[in-house]
Amino acid sequence: MIQKPPTQNNKQLVFGDVYGAVLLPKQVELEKSQNMDLKFQVPDVGKAFQDFIGTREVGEFLSGALAGAMSKAVLAPLETIRTRMVVGVGSRSIAGSFIEVFQQHGLPGLWAGNTINMLRIVPTQAIELGTFEWVKRTMTLNQEKWNRDGNPKLQFGDITLSIPLSWLSPVGLAGAAAGIAGTLACHPLEVVKDRLTVRPEDYPNLTVALSKIYKDGGVGGLYSGLAPTLVGMLPYSTCYYFMYDKLKTSYCGAKNKKKLSRVEMLLLGAVSGLTASTISFPLEVARKRLMVGALQGKCPPNMAAALAEVIREEGIMGIYRGWGASALKVMPNSGITWMFYEAWKDILLLERRHL
Repeated sequence: MIQKPPTQNNKQLVFGDVYGAVLLPKQVELEKSQNMDLKFQVPDVGKAFQDFIGTREVGEFLSGALAGAMSKAVLAPLETIRTRMVVGVGSRSIAGSFIEVFQQHGLPGLWAGNTINMLRIVPTQAIELGTFEWVKRTMTLNQEKWNRDGNPKLQFGDITLSIPLSWLSPVGLAGAAAGIAGTLACHPLEVVKDRLTVRPEDYPNLTVALSKIYKDGGVGGLYSGLAPTLVGMLPYSTCYYFMYDKLKTSYCGAKNKKKLSRVEMLLLGAVSGLTASTISFPLEVARKRLMVGALQGKCPPNMAAALAEVIREEGIMGIYRGWGASALKVMPNSGITWMFYEAWKDILLLERRHL
């Protein structure tokens, strides 16, 4: 209720009811009804989505996914041969393995497990490359801050401890983080892919494989072999990303170039992949032996025991059995992945920064 008392000479308004009243200046009188109309603006969802897609992190994530999909579609037969040779299934030669798979399963046999492989590699590459770029950027910025302001400190009462973190390599740490993140997110798909590749007669498709694995081991069955996978992944991932980044930086510096050509990306990616694979290959052999041993009911207790078993049965060169097929797969895969990744970044990122 609004009243205008005569004692205020119309300069004040009284707002109130039977329980009380409040005097307010007349200047706050409500505006005319036409000025009280509420206006609602529909959010521009399209623009918001474009802005989100245009961020650097999303662009790197999508670039990694697209690069992984393209590389795996081309190189699936080499992945099949590599897996069979590493775990000791069939012929000991690359050509013999190709012929054997073709005779037993036909041409589609060379792409056995490729569906799950595509489902695995797309998120894996997206997570790995996105994590690598983000951790590298973050660590580089933090190192600049530590070099300028000093190392971070921990205070325990009167005692102050300085934590020397400036010696850490942003690229090496980013590579390790990329491998861990990708493995934790996508290891179940790796388990299913190995079953489809090694025992296609028992695991003919993705649905059957998932059903059998879950029935035999529950959710834990999908993460069987996680520990040795992480142990084998760390040196590979760290070396792989470190090698490519350093080769890229050194080459551009030596040639006084701002960016690599597509052919140069292909070659440097292939070299980094070959180097990382050669260093970590014995751990990969042990990991595959553990996973396949679990299927056959004679799984070694740990990676050391798996390596000892391989050496005892096949000699010291047994830990590099399948290295040739692995190199044939890893080199083009690494080169093609980096080439497509850099190309997609150029397309998806509006402004490319070189770090």
